[in-house]
Amino acid sequence: MVELKTDTSIDAMYEAGQVVARALTAVREAAAVGVSLLELDELAHDVLREAGATSPFLGYRPSFAPTPFPAVLCASVNDAIVHGIPTAYRLRDGDLLSADFGAQLNGWAGDSAISFTVGTARPADVRLIETAERALAAGIEAAVVGNRVGDIAHAIGTVCRAAGYGIPDGFGGHGIGRQMHEDPGIPNEGRPGRGLPLRHGMVIAIEPMLIAGGKDGYHAAPDGWTLRTNDGSRAAHAEHTVAITENGPRVLTDRR
Repeated sequence: MVELKTDTSIDAMYEAGQVVARALTAVREAAAVGVSLLELDELAHDVLREAGATSPFLGYRPSFAPTPFPAVLCASVNDAIVHGIPTAYRLRDGDLLSADFGAQLNGWAGDSAISFTVGTARPADVRLIETAERALAAGIEAAVVGNRVGDIAHAIGTVCRAAGYGIPDGFGGHGIGRQMHEDPGIPNEGRPGRGLPLRHGMVIAIEPMLIAGGKDGYHAAPDGWTLRTNDGSRAAHAEHTVAITENGPRVLTDRR
């Protein structure tokens, strides 16, 4: 069931979204050669504490997971697509890091992700990340009253496929509100004009995931959480929490 949020609730979700935005900005600024993923997780945890917020990631255990997620930040490096568990791994020059973060504040959730390079950027990585951001922007542009979920999916998939990238099947965005994951699901590829109609008050997380090698295959790492590309190519992930309103899409996790 899809819950339509009131304008007051959307304002409250914006506050949660801004905690997420601050944490991701802090992570990006701190990520440098020699910094460990655990240090970035602790930094993000500090942002939650300062805001009086909690983590919807920490302790989360969906049906596929062998163990609860042990951190507040997903840190996916290079060929890791999503759900990377922060470890003592220290970032190296040229690494591509995708950071996914959520916050719960006053009963409302926010969720967002960014991808960026550490140190010397490879041109291929820059193109991959820029395409993920363009796909996200296209999905947001399609998130208007009167469109359907398929229009968002089609917009994202068109950008990704035109650039020659793979899209991991079965993973995409989702509704969000009191819980981090709510209805409806938001695929990263689909047919326009199909699916649930978009209405004022729907709030969704739109999150394209791209595989540089062009194939869609992926597998779970031994930790049971991290998803890695089958061909070993790099991946990028971009995400925003977006409210659908009569005045157009409102990005609740915008980073200013």
